[in-house]
Amino acid sequence: MPRTVLLRDWLNRLFPRQHSEQQIAIEPASADASFRRYFRITLDNGETRIVMDAPPEHEDCRPFLHVAALFRDAGVHVPEVFAQDLEQGFLLLSDLGNTTYLNVLDAATAPRLYRDANAALVDIQRASRSGVLPDYDRALLERELNLFPDWYVARHLGLALDDTQSAALHGVFETLLANNLAQPQVFVHRDYHSRNLMFLERGYPANPGIIDFQDAVYGPITYDLVSLYRDAYIDWDEQQELDFVIRYWEMARKAGLPVDANFDVFYRDYEWMGAQRQIKVLGIFARLCHRDGKDGYLKDMPRVMAYLRRTCERYGELRPLSRLLDQLEERQVQSGLTF
Repeated sequence: MPRTVLLRDWLNRLFPRQHSEQQIAIEPASADASFRRYFRITLDNGETRIVMDAPPEHEDCRPFLHVAALFRDAGVHVPEVFAQDLEQGFLLLSDLGNTTYLNVLDAATAPRLYRDANAALVDIQRASRSGVLPDYDRALLERELNLFPDWYVARHLGLALDDTQSAALHGVFETLLANNLAQPQVFVHRDYHSRNLMFLERGYPANPGIIDFQDAVYGPITYDLVSLYRDAYIDWDEQQELDFVIRYWEMARKAGLPVDANFDVFYRDYEWMGAQRQIKVLGIFARLCHRDGKDGYLKDMPRVMAYLRRTCERYGELRPLSRLLDQLEERQVQSGLTF
């Protein structure tokens, strides 16, 4: 039976109608990079709700419910769960609106919106404890890194690495993994960026509304921060980025979070965590295009690659990857004086 029929039958049981010809208004709300879909329904009193459609053969709603409870207990704004049918893969949620941070971020709004995002992130991290979310361990971090050679290099570029190139890539991966795994561990949303933060006109302290957190893990403290400020969908001048990151760092220190007392060390960890994420994202965007037919993400690849190059060119330990990217893209690197 089509999922739309199952969904309407479920809603009709939740909201019985006096007349069978009356239908609850259902319209698409959004979709994401998984099999999940979201619909907005309008109730008789004019209020709206969001229905998550997560086909059970592909998705599991239980992590969403678990993380929603953890984050709500931390004091941040996540959707309220009104009803659930785990067997069919349906959740009825409060509606956080249509306006993402990406829709409203500009030079004027960014300081206030990012202050709120920093505060929410600190609240989530302060609530962290081990043993309640999956560990962002070496196996998972490494599996994500391998999306790059498998999907970006081999499938998207259509290239095969030779032994020397493979060794260089593996060496950078090991360097990044050692850094990432040595960082203090906290709750990690794992996609804390402008498309998953909702702008709520009621304003502070409601902002941001936080969505798409079902893949949360327990892992490196800089991961969500670099997801936010080296966002695949919007970028900032690095001086502005530094200001945002410093404001988080100061807030986190005041809250007693285990960030390094030396900002230079903290920023290196932030950038190296970012390199892991950017390598992963390039692989994911390639996979979304070539496996899933979702080519809309290709336009954001250059921004992600620019972040990765900037970091790899800044740190000697990561420069082998910068050289490899030059080789893959057949870039002519201008030689010059070094001091």
